Amino acid sequence: MLSEKIYTLRRKNGLSQEQLAERIGVSRQAVSKWEGGLSVPELDNLRSLSECFHITLDELTQEESAPSEPLSAQAPPQSAPPSSISRPGVLLCLLAGLFLILFGVLTLARPSAAEALNASSAVTLNGSGILLSLILFMMAAGIFLILKKK
Repeated sequence: MLSEKIYTLRRKNGLSQEQLAERIGVSRQAVSKWEGGLSVPELDNLRSLSECFHITLDELTQEESAPSEPLSAQAPPQSAPPSSISRPGVLLCLLAGLFLILFGVLTLARPSAAEALNASSAVTLNGSGILLSLILFMMAAGIFLILKKK
């Protein structure tokens, strides 16, 4: 697919969307739309892309794999791609797990503390149930953030 090929070629050549846009004379938003499959470049932009990547129009538009030849030695390589795992999500899951362990240790070490927590709750769900619900909610929110696609 053309959108994937443009993205792959841009990344292999160490260019940001803005850098590619400047090289071919379009806006960064245009490059973003092309890579997202929301629009297709016009013929003159396809020619500019093929010149920028040093490939033919056929190579750019064919469904086969993109060539891996870099633009030049002058193009600085970009840093490693960001991890697809959400750091806040992982942090929430770790904190929730830590709180769950601490709650379990507290309940085993001092059962009277758990009873005091239950007695202090005016809600139908006792205090330890509320605490466990909050911890599970934190863990669910963390998992949601980890699995969320951008």
